[in-house]
Amino acid sequence: MAAENFVQPAIPRFDGYYDHWSMLMENFLRSKELWCVIEIAVAEPTAGTSEEQQTRLEMLKLKDLKAKNYLFQAIERPILETILCKDSSKSIWDSMQKNYECSTKTKRQELQALRIEFETLRMKSGESVTEYLSRTTAIVNKMRNHGSKIDDSDVVEKILRSKTPKFNFVVCSIEEANNVENLS
Repeated sequence: MAAENFVQPAIPRFDGYYDHWSMLMENFLRSKELWCVIEIAVAEPTAGTSEEQQTRLEMLKLKDLKAKNYLFQAIERPILETILCKDSSKSIWDSMQKNYECSTKTKRQELQALRIEFETLRMKSGESVTEYLSRTTAIVNKMRNHGSKIDDSDVVEKILRSKTPKFNFVVCSIEEANNVENLS
């Protein structure tokens, strides 16, 4: 039997952008079946704990240690030094969230700036359609990550109306042949 090529996924490094990192890290920890210890802190065994419960708690403690190990590897030393006193992966996660997640006010301000950018977005002269779609999609994805509920039909309409004049005949053809509200 040939050896399988298994590639270990890279641990997402915290780069200062908590929302993006937390999404990647959550997915990483879920893939390792460790997310449960982030959601619910591991309890300490009590005097009346059965052997079965103690075994389960020991398994959870081991998972917690693994999750902490991944978090330690993901976080740079200066930040790590501020959270070393945290005793569980959940407390580390909560601390990171508290210190680095954008506040509601900041998210609203960023979303407002993205809306302005989206509304003023125009295809540049000499820009390819692919480049323009990529720029538009990047802004829309950022808006959605900040909680905006922008519809695909709104994005399609924006793209069609903000093309350079040389694409007017293409836009007319698309609008005549399709219901724009059904396009994505």
